This record gives sequence, C-alpha cells and structure tokens, in this order.
Amino acid sequence: MTALSATDISVRDELSRPSKSRHATDIAARIVMWLSFLVAMVPLGWILWSAVSKGYHLLLSSDWWTKSQRNITTSDFGGGARHAIEGTLITGFITSLIAVPIGVLTAVYLVEYGRGSLARAVSFTVDILSGVPSIVAALFIYAIWVTGLNQQRVAFAVCLALVLLMIPTVVRSTEEMLKLVPNELREASYALGVPKWITVTRIVLRTALSGIVTGVLLGLARVMGETAPLLILTVYSTSFNQDVAKGAFGTLPTMINNDRADLAMPFANERMWAAALTLILIILLLNLLGRMVAHFGSVRK
Repeated sequence: MTALSATDISVRDELSRPSKSRHATDIAARIVMWLSFLVAMVPLGWILWSAVSKGYHLLLSSDWWTKSQRNITTSDFGGGARHAIEGTLITGFITSLIAVPIGVLTAVYLVEYGRGSLARAVSFTVDILSGVPSIVAALFIYAIWVTGLNQQRVAFAVCLALVLLMIPTVVRSTEEMLKLVPNELREASYALGVPKWITVTRIVLRTALSGIVTGVLLGLARVMGETAPLLILTVYSTSFNQDVAKGAFGTLPTMINNDRADLAMPFANERMWAAALTLILIILLLNLLGRMVAHFGSVRK
C-alpha cells in the first residue's frame, strides 16, 4: 500500500506540472490580450473624444439638422448639415438598391448552384473586390464614366464606385448565412416535390433573412464613410440637391474635407468636427441596428 501511495503521489505531481504550466500560459495570454485591447482602444477613444468634445455644440442646435451651408463662408458662424446628411443617406440608399440584389444573387449562386471552375472564378473575383482600395474603385469608375462615356462628375458615379466596395461584404455575409441554414430544410422541401428555385426563395432565403439584413447594414455602414469616391467623382455643394444625376452634391465626408482646408477658422473647425460626429453617429446607428437584427433573428442550426 505504501509503495502504491508513493507512486500515486509521484504520478499526481507529474500531472500537476503541465497543468501549472498551462495555467501560467493562460494568464500570460489573457494579459497580452487585454493589453492589446487597451492599445487598440486608445486611438479609438481619442478620436471619439475629439469629435464629441469639439463638435457636439452644433449638434444641439436645430439649425444643424434643418439648414444647409448655403451662403455660409468659412469665417461665418451658423448653417447646418441637412444637405450633407441627406446626400449621405441618398447615396447609401441608391448604392444598396444596386449592390444588394447583385450580392444576394451571387451568394445564392455560390451556395446553392455554383460548382466547378465558374463558381471558383466568381468566388475569386469577390475575394479580389474585397481587397480593392476605395480610391482604386473610384478611379475605375472615373475611367469608364467620365473618360470613356464623357459624362459629368455626379453623385450617381459615386454610387457606382460604392457598389464595387459593398458587393463583397454582402456576398460573404449572405453566403455564410445561407450555409447556416440546415440541409434538412432543403431535403424536406425536395421530398415534397418542391422545385429548387422555390425552395431557395421561400425557405432558404427566408430562414437566413435576418443574417442577410445584418450583412447589408454592415456593408452600408462601411461605404457611407468612404471619401475617395466622393472627392474624385463629384463636386461638393453647400446647397440642397437630391438629384444624383446632375449638379454638385453634398455629403458628410466631403463637408468634412471642405472645412478641413480652413482649420485656422474657428467656425470652420467646429463645423468639421460636428460633421465628423454626425457621420460617426449615423454609422454607429447602422451597426447597432445590424447587431440587433442579428441578435433577435439569428439563424441557428
């Protein structure tokens, strides 16, 4: 018994040593993770604090939400950002109208129908698009729209560039949601003699709808903050303009860039930070809405 007890004690000691090592490694990994998180939060918190502290004053005024910057110079106080807010929402809406059907149908093809070399080529193209910088997309549309077709620099051209940036996000998010739909649902539908296209439209897409909506909102939040396509493909306007096919067009990113040129002017500086804060709030609301849709309507296997 004594020999067995000694052996048991020795085995237990040997087993406890790796456990202590793993525990120390776990603690070190947690420390590194939290330090990395804090380091990443420092610039984010700095940006948010700068935007809030320097721009919230104008957001408290009703003029900011109801008026434009027409006849307001960089040295003048007052004016609003309604023209820029409307422009940002309009370009985002038109971009979604074009990008969402293309992205969803592409994802449906890749998951439900795509096989062979064509599917691999489509998937590879989507991967390439997801890594294309916004300025490259803008220059591509400029070469086609302005140089090739001899059209004017208008907001619709901006929407076309944003479509190229939004499609990969919609495709990948929709593709993942479609893969989460249980195959049992498809098989049950096929067993009842339902055609595949009806199964996809009425069962698969409906089941994954909340995830698709989440991906669309996150993709929209990404493109609404882009600046390069706006600077290259349109001209900033301080007045109201809801026609994306002609004339200068105002958006929040270009409003920020317009006031950036006169940072020495206190009123222009304040308007720039207020426009930045407004854009941050819009994108934050879209992200929160996407998270809410994903939380309350997520697809579970």
